[in-house]
Amino acid sequence: MGMAGWGGIADTGFSGIPPEVAEKVQRWMDEGPADVSDDAPPFSQSDYDRAPFTMTHFLRPYLLAFLGVFTLIALEAVMAQAGPLLLQISIDEGIRKGDRDLVVFMGVLFAVFVPVSILIGIVRTMFAGRVGARVMANLRVQLFAHFQRLSIDYYTNERAGRLLSRMTSDLEPLQQLFQQGLVQLAVQGVTLAAVTVALFILNPLLAVITLAAVVPGTLLMSLWYRRVAEVAQLRVRDTIADVLAHLQESLAGIRIITAHNRRRRTVIEHQNEAGEYLDANDRTAYINGVYGPGAEAMGPFAQMVLLVVGGGFVLDGRVSLGELIAFVLYVGAFFAPITELVALYNIYQQGRASVLKLDGVFRTEPSVAEKPDAYELPTVQGEVRLDGVTFGYDPHTPVISDVDLQIHEGETIAVVGPTGAGKSTIAKLLNRFYDPQAGRVTIDGHDVRDVTFASLRRQIGVVPQEPFLFGGSIKENLQIGNRTMTDDELLTACERVGLGPLLERLPEGLDTPCLERGVALSAGERQLLALARAFISQPRLLVLDEATSSLDLRTEQAVENALDVVLDGRTAVIIAHRLQTTMRADRIVVVDGGGIAEVGTRDELIAAGGHFADMWATGGVG
Repeated sequence: MGMAGWGGIADTGFSGIPPEVAEKVQRWMDEGPADVSDDAPPFSQSDYDRAPFTMTHFLRPYLLAFLGVFTLIALEAVMAQAGPLLLQISIDEGIRKGDRDLVVFMGVLFAVFVPVSILIGIVRTMFAGRVGARVMANLRVQLFAHFQRLSIDYYTNERAGRLLSRMTSDLEPLQQLFQQGLVQLAVQGVTLAAVTVALFILNPLLAVITLAAVVPGTLLMSLWYRRVAEVAQLRVRDTIADVLAHLQESLAGIRIITAHNRRRRTVIEHQNEAGEYLDANDRTAYINGVYGPGAEAMGPFAQMVLLVVGGGFVLDGRVSLGELIAFVLYVGAFFAPITELVALYNIYQQGRASVLKLDGVFRTEPSVAEKPDAYELPTVQGEVRLDGVTFGYDPHTPVISDVDLQIHEGETIAVVGPTGAGKSTIAKLLNRFYDPQAGRVTIDGHDVRDVTFASLRRQIGVVPQEPFLFGGSIKENLQIGNRTMTDDELLTACERVGLGPLLERLPEGLDTPCLERGVALSAGERQLLALARAFISQPRLLVLDEATSSLDLRTEQAVENALDVVLDGRTAVIIAHRLQTTMRADRIVVVDGGGIAEVGTRDELIAAGGHFADMWATGGVG
């Protein structure tokens, strides 16, 4: 845009911009799109881990850390379970033989083992907690990054609440598993192994008899529990996702629910969703109720077997009294970990169900993918072509077929047509939200499928009909596409698009919070902010979905003035729903019947007496 472009400032009501500021902004505009450099973790659209998401695969990078944890666990378990063995030696070799020194030595040794075991437990708990927290932090970032990587159609087909559940309710069991469950599983597993070894050291025959009496039953119950608990936990994950999806949808649509007196009905629907979740939890409670007490009952049964068989061995002189006492203590210690493992296995099953859900997300490939050899799109002039383009959201049902269209550099075209004709579809293809099933879309001769997403979208500005503002300040929303501008440059750009009066009225100016979705601002103010955001991003190509269709006349005029500024010197595609919008277009493209019905200036199309002439006569374009 030359300096002549700044001569129209008086027409928009902002004639007080100093010439030196205008020159500075002019230089900024001529430099082209700015590179956005954020201090963000590495992110790639195409180069990422595509291996199935399993706990083994995900935990592999943390193998050394977990080995360190398990080493501490082994030391802790050995020292914690040394007590009964020391007691047996004290009784058989010390008390019965009157060796006071041995008894004292065993007591001192036991007194050393206990605090050392406690100290190791403290170090192990702290270290394991840090490892688990790091694992979860990395998993959250990986999952969020993959959500950013997925294409627009994924979010069209998935309920927002279900996606939210993947980041919340599906990660909570994994957090519990990584920070507590796996460590406790290892603690109890090592304890169980240490006790088993001690039993065989004391008396192999008695150990075999005791374990043969209880292990088969415990094993069968565990196999049953594993089979039914996995199914039950998957249902729990599905039903809580439905609860969150209904919650998110209801809160987002609360105005419509209120306006149509649907609050009671919505409560009933949510009660039904919560009821399904309750039923799923009742099922898991029933399974745990059967398995838990059943596994715990094996402990008293083992002690009964030991009392009968072991007591007979003592009377026959085959086992010493110290060995029997140590055996009884170890058998009690043997089933304590089993009881713990029952609860921990439930945590494991919950985590496993979450892993299956997350694996479904990570296995989802972007439908619109960046090629591994994609290149940077150079600074474009703005010539756009659609060559034989066919596309349908359902590949078997095309929305547009074999479309050919050329948009010249610096030209503004308005795309009009009846609802569902494919106007917005053409805009989405230009920005590569979707790829055509046939044909190609090029910008300055570059197929948009061959260039990187970043270089393409850095040069395309999009202004939707309902602009989205993030929670944060006005400044942060304006800088989404360009973080290199100073506050003075931002203020000057805002004045150019008509935001000056708004910023002057706000006590905090650019630092004023927008609140979520910009609810504190009017529709016109949000639209002006969206136009300013596009203007500040310095795009070479603009795609606008009717920016004035829902505004009052006064606000519409302000937005129209802003559009004059934003469109000047750029190639622009305007999805038009009102006649007023087509007035500023160099050419009008009429979309109907899945293709381009007419192309021409407004006067040419009216004179031709075709589709546009009919729409003009009826006072609407779509």
